[in-house]
Amino acid sequence: MSTLTLTINKQDYQLDNLDPRTTLLDVCRQHLQITGPKKGCDHGQCGACTILINGERVNSCLTLAVMHDGDEITTIEGIGLPESLSELQQAFKDHDAFQCGYCTPGQICSATALIEEVKQNWPSHVTTDLQNPDGLLVQEIAERMSGNVCRCSAYPNIIKAISQVLENEMSESAAQTNDTSTQNSSVTGIWSPPPSEAQFHKASANNKTITGKAGDHS
Repeated sequence: MSTLTLTINKQDYQLDNLDPRTTLLDVCRQHLQITGPKKGCDHGQCGACTILINGERVNSCLTLAVMHDGDEITTIEGIGLPESLSELQQAFKDHDAFQCGYCTPGQICSATALIEEVKQNWPSHVTTDLQNPDGLLVQEIAERMSGNVCRCSAYPNIIKAISQVLENEMSESAAQTNDTSTQNSSVTGIWSPPPSEAQFHKASANNKTITGKAGDHS
């Protein structure tokens, strides 16, 4: 391929004779010095490289740059800079949701898309009512952010930051549509990590023991 044009953060970049095997992450970091997306696992498992492509979150380490000629690409630099933070970035700062900061660009890109998904009533894996998903539940936010891993374990603060902005966005949206039921809603629930495999097997074993004893009395 001779020339590739990428639109990143509303600016066009032309790359000549780029190896078609080059990932979008490597183009950003190595060719364009856009270093917001981080290379963590480089296998699409940690989410540190998450960026937005046409408004949707994508692991940039798993997608080739040549696939995105003409797409609208947004990295953390396009969401906000230190002198002009987005509401979500400010919320991360207020709630100390970044700690070491390595995963933060991917977390914020992912959360930015999450908020739009909730506003459009997209269901998640834990949604019980697929027609009317309640994206303000803490369990919903945790599930929707599960593709982004934080080694500092700042998850409760990350969820608080997202919850704050999401609640504000939903309230504004409800005010515009005069939907008082949504306007009065708030983020509810307490997030806790899922049980480990060992805990899960232990619980299953206990249930079998109890069932066995009950059968002895039948």
